[in-house]
Amino acid sequence: QVQLVESGGGLVQAGGSLRLSCAVSGGNLNPLAMGWFRQAPGKEPEFVGLLNRKGDKTNYGDSAEGRFTISGDGFPNTVYLQMDNLKSEDTAVYHCVAGWAMSDISKYDQYFYRGQGTQVTVSS
Repeated sequence: QVQLVESGGGLVQAGGSLRLSCAVSGGNLNPLAMGWFRQAPGKEPEFVGLLNRKGDKTNYGDSAEGRFTISGDGFPNTVYLQMDNLKSEDTAVYHCVAGWAMSDISKYDQYFYRGQGTQVTVSS
């Protein structure tokens, strides 16, 4: 069974950096795009960013623009989320996603594959 497995989360001080990784396990996958969402307690999933299959186009949510960078290594085998200048409001569970026909890339339920997530906690 194909799964997306995230890693790299943890506790970091405000202003610090973290790099999250997302790996495909259990089989082959060839999505149109892969990316990241995050979900804080009591809130809806929030779009963080997306990388296309070719690796030459990215889209970012407002909260990630200018601080976060998505990249791939042998897409779709591994996709990264580099997070810099972290803030306390970045605290959330970060989920990797993969999909093919997203009518709205900012909607979490548009993605066929969604990982279990990795916790990121930013202390102020």
